[in-house]
Amino acid sequence: MIFNNLKKKSKIAALAIGLVLPFFVLAQDSNLGNWLIYIGNKKLNSKWNIHNEVQYRNYDAIGDLEQLLLRTGIGYNLTENNNNLLLGYGYILSENYIGQLDDKVSVNEHRIFQQFTTKQKVGELSLSHRYRFEQRFVESDFKMRFRYFLGLKIPLQYKEEGNNPLYISLYNEIFLNTKSSVFDRNRVFGGLGYKFSEALRFELGYMNQFFENSGRDQINLIAFVNF
Repeated sequence: MIFNNLKKKSKIAALAIGLVLPFFVLAQDSNLGNWLIYIGNKKLNSKWNIHNEVQYRNYDAIGDLEQLLLRTGIGYNLTENNNNLLLGYGYILSENYIGQLDDKVSVNEHRIFQQFTTKQKVGELSLSHRYRFEQRFVESDFKMRFRYFLGLKIPLQYKEEGNNPLYISLYNEIFLNTKSSVFDRNRVFGGLGYKFSEALRFELGYMNQFFENSGRDQINLIAFVNF
């Protein structure tokens, strides 16, 4: 029984990775960077929660800042644990290189966003959908953007008590602008996750972010904390 479950999960994982990998090769002129990400969630009661997030993004392994992102928000559960509405604010500092020079220019962005997140189970697979609408104040410009995130978690371990700490994590997120150049970017991620407890889990994986004519590769280390 256990062997059959593991065999079935291995086939599902191989299929999922096979579907995702073609997206990775679409990027052109990619360079490897590193993102360190903390995502926290504070449950106030059965209905309300506070979201907080820090992302430290580097052009290379570490030490060459590409972007610092700080995000927070307050959420409301329509149904417990499965459907959440959230209103949030984000501050983003971007350090952009000027052409082919070594000089950088700092760009400040303040962002208001609304999102709806829903989760579902298909057998032992966990699916999550996130719909986010952003109002972005980038220096003196105002922009709006829609994002759709689809995530998939595939358990790799079988334990009789139902705890499956090791899993494969896959996601795709597309960004669409409201103005003429509609396609903004797309992100594809594949990696391994480990759930230490209900309060803490980590994911380590590879993400490709591609634009219309270029792309970048990142190694992502993500900590999820519930408190």
